[in-house]
Amino acid sequence: MDIKESVIAITGAGQGLGQMMAITLAQLGADLALIDVNEEALRQTQDQCHMLSARAMIYKTDVTNEADVETAFSNIVEDFGQLDGLINNAGVLRDGLLVKQKEGVLSKMSLEQFTTVMNVNVNGTFLCGREAAAKMIETQRQGVIINISSVARAGNIGQTNYAASKAAVATMAVCWAKELSRYGIRAAAIAPGVIKTAMADQLKPEAIERLDKMVPLGRIGDAGEVAHTVKFILENDYLTGRVIEVDGGMRM
Repeated sequence: MDIKESVIAITGAGQGLGQMMAITLAQLGADLALIDVNEEALRQTQDQCHMLSARAMIYKTDVTNEADVETAFSNIVEDFGQLDGLINNAGVLRDGLLVKQKEGVLSKMSLEQFTTVMNVNVNGTFLCGREAAAKMIETQRQGVIINISSVARAGNIGQTNYAASKAAVATMAVCWAKELSRYGIRAAAIAPGVIKTAMADQLKPEAIERLDKMVPLGRIGDAGEVAHTVKFILENDYLTGRVIEVDGGMRM
């Protein structure tokens, strides 16, 4: 795919990885459909894209709401006339142990804690991926769908919900690559390690220090390094159905 003048939708575009992906693609000449539930954050990303002379429009959307997602993607095609790519980046963390006993008191991960993560990370990815694929087929665009997974998909202590969701996100990309190839649509996933974003900033300093030591390259990743991988997938027309780990050699 030639990124210049392609229309790329990004979910979770208001901050962190989503914002960096938007800026990177704006620098490469893409037109951007920015999706997030936080309108104020979206406008900040939009402003940065406009400073790079990129066309960027915002779509305040709850990715867990089917009607919201359907409306957003219909509006994107109406506004831009096409859709060439989707980066399924929206996600949340609600970490906790499955069960925990302390001083004789047993606590459990709540169903709400589990389903909140699954709703955003899995249902949101499914809904946006489905609508993006439908619009690409309807407008006869040979596009690309990229799901943002995580190395946590292999399983991680305290992340039953998050790890399960990111395993699902990766698997969906492989399924879609096989199903959508007949339409000229590629699908892939990126599984980052720990990346310096607002989400990672929730971790305690001692946890960050511990993670740095776990990574063979000796540091957590930069959002720009994930954005560079997005560029690689978009531009490489022979890449589909694969999960690329961007983790500094870290293995969980």
